[in-house]
Amino acid sequence: VQLQASGGGLVQAGGSLRLSCAASGIAFSTNTMAWYRQAPGKQRERVAAITSGGSTNYAESVKGRFTISRDNAKRTVSLQMNSLKPEDTAVYYCYAVGGSVWGQGTKVTVSS
Repeated sequence: VQLQASGGGLVQAGGSLRLSCAASGIAFSTNTMAWYRQAPGKQRERVAAITSGGSTNYAESVKGRFTISRDNAKRTVSLQMNSLKPEDTAVYYCYAVGGSVWGQGTKVTVSS
């Protein structure tokens, strides 16, 4: 079972990044998938989630700026992040809810 996240990097405030997570070894199409993040010194928090049917929900702090999507054929879940703020700086993890599986994390740094 593996979740491989990619797409992190350094971006200026106001910029955009797209994170992707490729899944293997799980029943991807039936899993709710989520993105979490953990900033230095803070608890891990859920950023966004998408059900097998495509329903989504977001943390209040990212509503209107982030969009989660999935491609069941490619077994990937993505997080489009726009209008990034310095407070979005964190390590971002993808998570398969049904299998309780975490990806390895990808670091996002937003400079002011």
